Amino acid sequence: MTDIVTAELPERSDVTPEIFSREILPAGQPVVMRGLVRDWPAVDAAADGPEAAASYLMRFDRGQPVETIFGDPRIKGKFFYDEDMQKVNFSKRAVPLGLSLDAILQRVERPDDGTIYIQSVETEKFLPGFAAEHPIPHVPDGIAPRIWIGNQLTVQTHFDLSQNIAGVIAGRRRFTLFPPEQLSNLYVGPFELTLAGPPISMVRLDDPDYDKYPRFREALKHARSAVLEPGDAIYIPYFWWHHVESLTNFNILLNFWWSESGEELGSPFDALLHSILAIRDLPPHERSAWEAMFNQYVFEHNGSAVAHLPEHAQGALGPHTPDMKRRLWVTIAQAIGRTAALLNGGGPKRR
Repeated sequence: MTDIVTAELPERSDVTPEIFSREILPAGQPVVMRGLVRDWPAVDAAADGPEAAASYLMRFDRGQPVETIFGDPRIKGKFFYDEDMQKVNFSKRAVPLGLSLDAILQRVERPDDGTIYIQSVETEKFLPGFAAEHPIPHVPDGIAPRIWIGNQLTVQTHFDLSQNIAGVIAGRRRFTLFPPEQLSNLYVGPFELTLAGPPISMVRLDDPDYDKYPRFREALKHARSAVLEPGDAIYIPYFWWHHVESLTNFNILLNFWWSESGEELGSPFDALLHSILAIRDLPPHERSAWEAMFNQYVFEHNGSAVAHLPEHAQGALGPHTPDMKRRLWVTIAQAIGRTAALLNGGGPKRR
């Protein structure tokens, strides 16, 4: 990375599940938890070297192909777009885990041969039994971890719509985090063409272009970073932007994603897309009216928007029972269906 300077992420040691649930999680701030996963068997195996770590993983392998990313040596492990942003600068294909691991091991001594990244592998499906040997009681029950394996590479600044604890099994990783409110200073890329799902920041931390992205200097004032060693873990709160740089030629990470809201609420990202479509291009005076509506009924800038109404009259604006959620989704689905039919040449016009 270039000589950018950021504040250090706060660190804690000996974080028990009680400390995490009572202090860290409610604060909503990222924390490095030193030594949290040092007792994991895979961490112990990896201490004997990459081959030992790979052999340990292969105990659980069932031979199923896993999504693997391949980067040409020219990109030097920095996953991004091509020059004209028509496509990404890497390729993906499904490869048996053992073959991908062998290719990564071959590059430990030959890092200039290109980048290989086994990303976001569901351990329950592809490495059955692995999760049982690597529990973390700090997350809700039933959360299945995912494993990430690669050589020296950079994952561009992005966010996840979930809480996240990630533990380093092998190698060293530098995490650089930005709070959600720095969105406007991160110069986010397209929603459709992304590197791995969520949109990314267009600013490269290894060489930030301040002429093109001047507000990024402000984002850096709020950035925090830390280098994690094997056995360390990091808590990344919901929607915190994070840039991850693997600093060694063999790296393994295990992470746990979870959400504090139910699936029945749907995706806020989908709601954002719908709002962009329905509101962004309205005439200014209409858009301002809807901004006031969202502030009142969604973000509740003035407190409860329905406190003056009796409970039986609050309807969709009041507390949502399971039946109310179901009826709201039916209403939304019907409305979307009518609009889709109109765009396809049929159906009534919107009132």
